[in-house]
Amino acid sequence: MFEIRVICTPDDADRVSTALAAAFDTGPARQYPTRDGKRTRLYITAEHRDSSTNPTHTESE
Repeated sequence: MFEIRVICTPDDADRVSTALAAAFDTGPARQYPTRDGKRTRLYITAEHRDSSTNPTHTESE
C-alpha cells in the first residue's frame, strides 16, 4: 500500500482521481486546498492491482 499526492487545479481533481482509480486499487481521495488557495492537494491511498484484476500488469523482479 502506498499514498499518492497530486497537486492540481480544483477543476482537474475529479479527472485525476478517476484516472488513478483506473490504474490502481484506490481508496477515496482526500482533498485539501494548497497554501495559496489556488490549487487542490489530493491524497489517495492505493495498491497495485494483481494480475487477476489487471492482465497487462507484470511484476518486476
